[in-house]
Amino acid sequence: MTKAELINEIIEDTGIDRTTVTATIESFMKQVKNATIDGETIFLRGFGSFGSKKRAAKLARNISANTALLVPACKIPSFKPAKEFVTAVKESTKE
Repeated sequence: MTKAELINEIIEDTGIDRTTVTATIESFMKQVKNATIDGETIFLRGFGSFGSKKRAAKLARNISANTALLVPACKIPSFKPAKEFVTAVKESTKE
């Protein structure tokens, strides 16, 4: 599902106009990005949590050139689904 399809689904479910739904979705994504960049975690009960994780430095190999290089440590965004979310997906019958 794309962002446009998500917006259309929300419009059908709620009857709210397109500009309001689009602005709300955009604002939500902006807040999640900013909080994650700042090192904060956003908890949405029943859905999951957005945050960031530290990825440790590691040694990578280039097999074709037979060389090794150090990949530095970095932060990556992460999402951890809530138990209710995981259970709902596991129990769904749609394929």
